Amino acid sequence: MNGEEEFFDAVTGFDSDNSSGEFSEANQRLTGVIHVDTSKSNGIGKVGDGPPQENGIQKHRTSLPAPMFTRSDFSVWSILKKCIGLELSKITMPIAFNEPLSFLQRITEYMEHVYLIHRASRQPQSLERMQSVAAFAVSAVASQWERTGKPFNPLLGETYELIREDLGFRFISEQVSHHPPISAFYSEGLHQDFLFHGSIYPKLKFWGKSVEAEPRGTITLELLKHKEAYTWTNPTCCVHNVIIGKLWIEQYGTVEILNHRTGDKCVLHFKPCGLFGKELHKVEGYIQDKR
Repeated sequence: MNGEEEFFDAVTGFDSDNSSGEFSEANQRLTGVIHVDTSKSNGIGKVGDGPPQENGIQKHRTSLPAPMFTRSDFSVWSILKKCIGLELSKITMPIAFNEPLSFLQRITEYMEHVYLIHRASRQPQSLERMQSVAAFAVSAVASQWERTGKPFNPLLGETYELIREDLGFRFISEQVSHHPPISAFYSEGLHQDFLFHGSIYPKLKFWGKSVEAEPRGTITLELLKHKEAYTWTNPTCCVHNVIIGKLWIEQYGTVEILNHRTGDKCVLHFKPCGLFGKELHKVEGYIQDKR
């Protein structure tokens, strides 16, 4: 267990070594805990137990149950000034940098625009399928553009599972390595139309005023109807102004998507913001066939 997780346990009162999975007494004494009266839940009842809505879809939450506090009250320079050029996965970071999500939960956001996969599966032409797959690859990292919080590191062997019948997929992720931290995921369409899987090993480095996350690991999408497999790697993500100023994120680098059956290739250039920020969040690319 690293220092970050020990600090999290001390704050929440949760004993991660307790195999029964119960909260300690310290957690029960926490102030500001919200108690929900499920008897007055507008007919939905207990969480996960309620009847479907009129359209047959279960109601899902649209926001986290706790608001985010400001990070401006924390001085992190005393910690980070000794870490320039080092890999941040081996450094204990202040809990103020974290958002109330595990990294395994964060990965499920790749499926936010899963309709693009369904669209690709329906396209008759390979280049049209590549267009939809490329759009999905870009959309998978779109939610990071305004997310300056760091998700919590999962414990080794921890898993997270999500089933969305309304969107037509099931998803499971697992922490398969602790040092270095590696997360693996696997998703499949409920109608046996696609498989989506891969591993993620973000190598973090601190460069004085910014934190850079270099992606490692290959992402694979299989369209079963067409017997096609597409592979790519996510672009580099950089968080600026971690010491002073307003945090902002840019993503840059080249993403190459390859269709291994046809040889078609899509090259996407995530452009750096430049001196005046005119290129921030801009993506340019092209598709070419094997010929």
